[in-house]
Amino acid sequence: MANTSIVWKNQTKLRTGYTTGSCAAAAAKAATHMLVSGEVVGEVSLVTPAGIRLYLEVEDIVKENNYVSCAIRKDSGDDPDVTNGILVYAGVSFVSDDLEQDNREDWVEDETIRHVILEAGEGIGRVTQKGLEQSIGDPAINLVPRRMIREAVEEELQKAGIDRGVRVMIWVPDGAEIAKKTFNPKLGVEGGISILGTTGIVEPMSEKALTDTIFVEMKVRRENGMDYCYVVPGNYGSDFLHDTLGYQEDAAVKCSNYVGEVIDDAVRLQMKGILLVGHIGKFIKLAAGIMNTHSRQADGRMEILAAHAAMAGGSRELIRQLMECITTTAALELLEKEGILKEVMSTVMIKIEEHLKHRAGDGLEIGAVMFSKEMGILGKTSDADRLAQKIQSRKKKV
Repeated sequence: MANTSIVWKNQTKLRTGYTTGSCAAAAAKAATHMLVSGEVVGEVSLVTPAGIRLYLEVEDIVKENNYVSCAIRKDSGDDPDVTNGILVYAGVSFVSDDLEQDNREDWVEDETIRHVILEAGEGIGRVTQKGLEQSIGDPAINLVPRRMIREAVEEELQKAGIDRGVRVMIWVPDGAEIAKKTFNPKLGVEGGISILGTTGIVEPMSEKALTDTIFVEMKVRRENGMDYCYVVPGNYGSDFLHDTLGYQEDAAVKCSNYVGEVIDDAVRLQMKGILLVGHIGKFIKLAAGIMNTHSRQADGRMEILAAHAAMAGGSRELIRQLMECITTTAALELLEKEGILKEVMSTVMIKIEEHLKHRAGDGLEIGAVMFSKEMGILGKTSDADRLAQKIQSRKKKV
């Protein structure tokens, strides 16, 4: 069993896991060892890029003449990962002594690892759009996992004193079906999962893993001609784009709670403009400059609405009632009953625009549309309609 560790997040003790990249490298290492030694092993050790040594159980071993395959079961720890429990396979076989005569090699990043031909089989996605680490048509095995696989195989060959090349095939039997539940279709990876991981270790509820995915999603849009795009926190925003505004939700990047990070990503990628579309429950926080809208970071929803209601002439009793509201829906009903909803939303949107433009700087056009399910559009920043038109025109050209 793997010696996964414990981390603390939000006063909760959680167990770490290991990536699909670690699984692929460990499976390739175990298969290579069995190929060159002839012995069967039930466990393999692997040092991850993070410097953590894993001891992983080897499953489903097949030994034939000049070929060995086996699998490592993915363990995501306490991270809610759809790939948890899948088997990642590696099959290893000897090839001709002269690898230069074999033109089936997929990648050459390091000539010192000259013995390894790396290929991808069933359940590994293929890249279909620009903006990812691999070229269009290449298997979705990221740079660090590729190196981990090759170095693990080369290590076993050197230990055995063997100066021959091997072909390593990586596959995931359920990969195509699992991939439908991941970001892969939106990132331009089709037909299977990606083999991922920069440290080899999965940290539970890793914010960096999510923000990295958001960055890649926007990068794919940018490199495929979409220099303007929508940004939505999640499904509410996507549905509102399509059902109410009539915009194409496939021109949108989902940012979850990370509004500030997605603005930074847009600047870094030299996007020309983004239009944020979101529910008041999250976006009201932007009026106070709160750029991470998760409730554990900050709330302030009622304080913001109460302050703007006071500016609109709301009574002391109204302010008290607003501060006692649990939901923004209840607060909106109070403002509408008082007859100041429109004025409150107007000043709220002015503050949202001010904070968004401050975060974006001078090089990025930015705007926002805020809505509620019950009342529809509550407010827009001054550039919102113009940005929407630019996004739609870019979408038609792509």
